[in-house]
Amino acid sequence: MAIVSSTFKDLRISLKHSMVLCDNLRGKKVKRARTILSELINEKYSLNGKYYTNASKEFLSILRTMEENARKKNMNLEKLAIRRIKPDRGYAFRRPRSRWRLRGRRVKSTSITIEIEER
Repeated sequence: MAIVSSTFKDLRISLKHSMVLCDNLRGKKVKRARTILSELINEKYSLNGKYYTNASKEFLSILRTMEENARKKNMNLEKLAIRRIKPDRGYAFRRPRSRWRLRGRRVKSTSITIEIEER
């Protein structure tokens, strides 16, 4: 059983939105997950009445990267499934403002851990 795993750190997406997407993608085939994400981006499919387009774009690019990693390991792309996908709170930083303001806006980030296996 071959597994491809990777961690993507400090993505500029909402942790709450990524939790919703992870719950819906966990355990699905990669091909089905890609269609769900592309339909969310094109607003043809919704989760709880929302589309989560910003987070869906990031997740789609992550899945493409993971498929390329699996291709380099000579795995069968038709049998790939998401084994484990988990969002974590990432690094928070201040986005700078003009010199007249003392502090900038606090911006949060999310880290995502994903494992894909061949079933």
